[in-house]
Amino acid sequence: MRSQVPQVIAAAIFVALAFGAVVLPSFTISAPTQPKGVPLSATPPLAPAEIKVGSSVIEVSFADGALDLQEPQILEWVTTAARAAATYYGRFPVARTRLRIFPAAGETGVFHGTTFGPETPFTRISVGEHTTAGELSKDWMMTHELIHIAFPQVADEHHWIEEGIATYVEPIARAQLGTLSAAQIWADMARDMPKGEPGSEDRGLDRTHTWGRTYWGGAMFCLVADVRIRERTHNKKGLQDALRGIVNAGGTIQYDWPIEKAFQVGDQATGTQVLTELYKEMKDSAVKVDLAAMWKQLGVVPQGRSVVFDETAPLAAVRRAITQPRETLREPRP
Repeated sequence: MRSQVPQVIAAAIFVALAFGAVVLPSFTISAPTQPKGVPLSATPPLAPAEIKVGSSVIEVSFADGALDLQEPQILEWVTTAARAAATYYGRFPVARTRLRIFPAAGETGVFHGTTFGPETPFTRISVGEHTTAGELSKDWMMTHELIHIAFPQVADEHHWIEEGIATYVEPIARAQLGTLSAAQIWADMARDMPKGEPGSEDRGLDRTHTWGRTYWGGAMFCLVADVRIRERTHNKKGLQDALRGIVNAGGTIQYDWPIEKAFQVGDQATGTQVLTELYKEMKDSAVKVDLAAMWKQLGVVPQGRSVVFDETAPLAAVRRAITQPRETLREPRP
């Protein structure tokens, strides 16, 4: 989840909620209050650490609390998520970010993830005391939160694009890294994407702020945009190129941008007008996407809880290109 608090207020709240201080080798971070439902513990925190992904640094700190897992296992989980984000965007999207992990006594799994800007981005996330290594290997939330860093902050009515990108890109990034299969991605999309379809009282993405429209409606926008870009560029470019272009132009969570600017920059990167046109279509109108036709065109054939691929489908090459690994970029940060 990405915080919707404006930059100045977010910074003030962060300071106001702070208690104590954890001193790391290269920075000082105030420790926020324990998230709701996560009890304080007498168990001292794990040692702070830095994770390097290319030339970027993730400053990791821990709140008080016990974890069955060892610290190297936690750091490996974070590293894998960061590598997935870096794989999709060509590099990790910012030079430095902060991560605070809150152990949750008696719990299992990963939850309560939230990412904030501006300045040095900050992510807080909870990990259950009894979480296993297997659960971490299947986790999607850490990657989802790090993807949030790679898009500028936009007005509250556009929150769907922030969550939609994170929802759509997260599994693709993991597939490009090699930790999730393409079949699993498309099976999950075929199952969950209908949650983003408009209801009878829908007034468009900018004006309908339900959970389904925010997360899966936003993801559906991304899917349609990805396919349209690839159709218009003869599969030479896709949404990934647009989102890389936005990051390379400085469009990260550290900055406020109008949504129109973000889409214009993304369109420039693909040489199309897909994002701008699609936004005009869907921002204040209840546009229903024919997902059954989309899956057929892409060669995604649902079979129970899984899918099989029809490689003779008209857009089978587009489907394959969406999840194929891309080259790593070396452009300097703006």
